[in-house]
Amino acid sequence: QYNFEDLSGLVSLAWVGDGTGILLALTTFQVPLRWITFGQSKLYRSEDYGKTFSDITHLINNTFIRTEFGIAIGPENSGKVILTGDVSGGSLGGRIFRSLDFGKHFIRTDLPFHPLTQISYHPKNFSILLALSIKNTLWLSSNFGETWTNLHDFVCLVKWGHGDMIYFTTHTNKTCSLDRGQLELRKTTDFGKTFETIGSKIYSFGIGGRFLFASVMTGKVRTRRFHLYTVFKKKKKTFEQFPPPGTSQAYSLLKGDADVGRAGSKKNLDTGFGTIYTSDDRGVVYSKSLERHLYTTTGGETDFTNVTSLRGVYITSVLSEDESVQSVISFDQGGEWKPLRKPDNAVCDSTAKNKDECSLHIHASYSIAQKVNVPMLPLSEPNAIGLIIAHGSVGDAISIMKPDVYVSDDGGYSWMKVLAGPHHYAILDSGGLIVAVEHSQLPISVIKYSTDEGQCWYSYKFTSEPVYFTGLASEPGAKSMNVSIWGYKKGLLALYWISITIDFEELLTRDCQDEDYTKWLAHSSDLNDPSDGCILGYKEQYRRLRKAAVCRNGRGYIVVKQPSVCICTLADFLCDFGYYRPENQSECIEQLDLKGHDLEFCLHGKQELLLTSGYRKIPGDKCEGGAMPSRTVKDMRTKCTSNPMEPSQLSKNSSSNSALIIVAVVLLLVIATIGGVLFIKKYVCGGRFLVHRYSVLQQHADANGIDIADELDATLSSRGKSNYHDDSDEDLLE
Repeated sequence: QYNFEDLSGLVSLAWVGDGTGILLALTTFQVPLRWITFGQSKLYRSEDYGKTFSDITHLINNTFIRTEFGIAIGPENSGKVILTGDVSGGSLGGRIFRSLDFGKHFIRTDLPFHPLTQISYHPKNFSILLALSIKNTLWLSSNFGETWTNLHDFVCLVKWGHGDMIYFTTHTNKTCSLDRGQLELRKTTDFGKTFETIGSKIYSFGIGGRFLFASVMTGKVRTRRFHLYTVFKKKKKTFEQFPPPGTSQAYSLLKGDADVGRAGSKKNLDTGFGTIYTSDDRGVVYSKSLERHLYTTTGGETDFTNVTSLRGVYITSVLSEDESVQSVISFDQGGEWKPLRKPDNAVCDSTAKNKDECSLHIHASYSIAQKVNVPMLPLSEPNAIGLIIAHGSVGDAISIMKPDVYVSDDGGYSWMKVLAGPHHYAILDSGGLIVAVEHSQLPISVIKYSTDEGQCWYSYKFTSEPVYFTGLASEPGAKSMNVSIWGYKKGLLALYWISITIDFEELLTRDCQDEDYTKWLAHSSDLNDPSDGCILGYKEQYRRLRKAAVCRNGRGYIVVKQPSVCICTLADFLCDFGYYRPENQSECIEQLDLKGHDLEFCLHGKQELLLTSGYRKIPGDKCEGGAMPSRTVKDMRTKCTSNPMEPSQLSKNSSSNSALIIVAVVLLLVIATIGGVLFIKKYVCGGRFLVHRYSVLQQHADANGIDIADELDATLSSRGKSNYHDDSDEDLLE
């Protein structure tokens, strides 16, 4: 147990490195005045997973550290830490403190600018940094922040790309707040020596794996289109269009598996729902995956969850015709969606209209936004195979009643109610241990734990003096066996932070042996079926810990799996562009709005005609032989005439295509007229003021996955969204 002798109302935690046990705790006391903000920061450092702390505030000269983006941890085990100070008093620039040794020592460095967002590390060379100033100037440092160079003026949004690539938007009128739809998208591959403009009329952009997505202004009525750029191709740059949006007014990117592009298209800002589209592995052609996908009008919340503990599993919510919210799950990357199976040990709640048609419904971002008593999002870890922990309710729709905690040990196929009422929870020891603390407004003194994936639970009283609980802290990666309980106690005159760390290595003292593991086939339901376990064209057999084994996997535990290829069936194919699968059906049918029309799209500057029977192979599907639906693409030998990303191409069309150009222009004008005036979204801001706030800072945005914009503050909080939600049209990138 460690007591913090300060009166701060906010504590932020940041883990430094993997397996180092080093934890930084920044406590902040802040009083906003009319012209300035008065505040005090204290910095603490632990080398034993939070069991003991040292006050190292003197290493930062008692400087007040920014609470919103003040701690930037270097990726992997680089040992690099940057603290951004909040310097007032009219100084010419800001101030940072740099550490090269996991926060043991800090070097003060004055900046020639004031940072607007968190300083960003190069994805590979962690000594190279990017920073955006409050004057929208882009700065670069190649020596870990010791010196800085002005890279470009009037930059609105910047992101690291692959290698040394830097993408950013800028405006010729030297402003970012006005007329965002006229931004230029530029890149540099040599740290500012040369620049190349790769798009114009940009509203905003995002990076996902090997794709760059852009929201582009088109037409006289200033509607937006969705374009994609394949980042790693060395051939001529091309942006590909998203399916015709009809009355859509917004797009949002949803994080899926293995660099596969996924996009949710919100049909109307007033409906509260949209449509999920899935792409091929090139991100070129998209097809409808799920209709009536919940997408709120107040804050753009979506319950889309990528289950990282098993390949191809997504959970999300749909808004039914009667306006109720229901959960659905897909086991094949969005190819087919089903209701979640009702747990055998749970009964339908009192709100269910039909007790015979109950299913499990998962509480996620939407429930949290609606102030339902849900303290945590669904949780899964890549090294805890098949394990999912989530709050839920059993009925015919999500209930506003107090949720319970449910666990699935097979990637979402079956579920079990494990704890009554809302809890905070964490996965430790690669799934060999689960811990939970009851969510209560009253002081607590008990932690619950399970060594068999939630089947049996034990209680441990960790203190004789109950504390007001604020959060659990465990090292990212779910390999540690230490968990810290953070909270505060009431003194005579004030409130004091307290941290109690429990080391479960004192309980699980035996290392797991070969006999403690068993073979487990993922996605398995019928062992007598030769296609049992086949998902995305292959099976995966894992070496998995037996539930009855009371031992520890250890930090060196590695997931072992044996894949085998399957014969192709209809389940290995998504619906092609212009087709979709109705819920609970395996066959693809033609979209009504495209029925009878030629399926033409623009690819590499050439117009092409898609000839399809309605199916295309799922990206990443490895099946061989069997059913192979026909699919070909016919080159129309015609230059595209509606490519706003490369306007210069429009003037290069031959005279033989002039009639087609005139027809295309007329059609665009008609569509623009029908489009009307776009609705302007009004965001609803709210929330309660908490006396004591607690957050675990994100260590670093994964440069190889979906790149999270610095401005998406909601995704960085401990109660924020777990899925990537780079919503260019919903202004979340502002």
